[in-house]
Amino acid sequence: MKKLKIGMDVGIDLGSSAVKIFTPGRRIALSEPTLVAVDRDTDEILAFGSDARQMLGRTPEHVAVVSPVQYGRIHNFNLTETMLTAYVREVCGNRIFMPRVVVCVPSGVSEVEKREVVESLRAAGARKVCLIETVVAAALGAGLDISQPRGCMVCDIGGGTTDIGVISVNGTAASHWINYAGNSFNEALIDFILRQYDLLIGPQTAERLKREIGCVVPRDALLTVTVKGRHFRSGMPHMIRLNSEDIMAAFEEPAVRICRAVQRTLEETPPALAGDLLTNGGITLTGGGAKLYGIDRLIAERTKLNVAVAQDPEICIALGTGKAIRFIDTRDKFEKETSPLDVFGA
Repeated sequence: MKKLKIGMDVGIDLGSSAVKIFTPGRRIALSEPTLVAVDRDTDEILAFGSDARQMLGRTPEHVAVVSPVQYGRIHNFNLTETMLTAYVREVCGNRIFMPRVVVCVPSGVSEVEKREVVESLRAAGARKVCLIETVVAAALGAGLDISQPRGCMVCDIGGGTTDIGVISVNGTAASHWINYAGNSFNEALIDFILRQYDLLIGPQTAERLKREIGCVVPRDALLTVTVKGRHFRSGMPHMIRLNSEDIMAAFEEPAVRICRAVQRTLEETPPALAGDLLTNGGITLTGGGAKLYGIDRLIAERTKLNVAVAQDPEICIALGTGKAIRFIDTRDKFEKETSPLDVFGA
């Protein structure tokens, strides 16, 4: 891997499902699952990212594969620090002068939670850490003009959380987040298959089914797949046939909760900005969950607004953190009032 020059700045999407690192000129230099494999007996870290994901459901009892970031918050500080150190060094190399970093945080996080993110990145080698709200980064990455005094709305459906915000003049005028997102659809599908078919499946199988035939509105044609797992009662390997209508039924609750969160955000939006959404593009969907079949149509039906899925929705936040790098210097000089960044460090 080609290493960065001394002083290069980076943007980081520290997500519940994946860590993505943006570098100028190379866009997404790293995209790895937010997973760490740990030996419970010795506390030894065995693997990160993709290597750890391959171990899911295939390890002895003394080995755990965990996500140190859950629901957009740092769940295990030490594992997060170690994981970020490994990822930053993979991109930047072992240099005396490590990069300045822009990293996203969900709307509504406490000052303590912000400090945890900052300290994790400082421990990973960053000499300066700047925070940006998830929805603001998503809007920047989606190509929206957030600098003007008019409202634009983003709904980022990530792995652990859905973040929704109405943005104007580089800041959020109304925002809301819930712990229902991409992983919630997987969990709902696992529960549904267990209840309906007595079949136990893992999260990787659920993710594959969601991508292949998942939907929240009826598809034009019924899709069917074979699902393999372990029968709950007999304990023996077993397989069933599942169709897209089954999955739509399983996905109803998380889909409805996301729609309600969008509606609640609209209810809290200042009237003038709410009116802007009728003529300023409506709602833009970002995050991996935006690719779920029919989620844009369902939200449009519930809100009566235009809803569009951003180009490359899965990397919008990482791209947005990269675009926000330009604010690092200007904020301290003359744009502090309208900068989307909170700056920590020298």
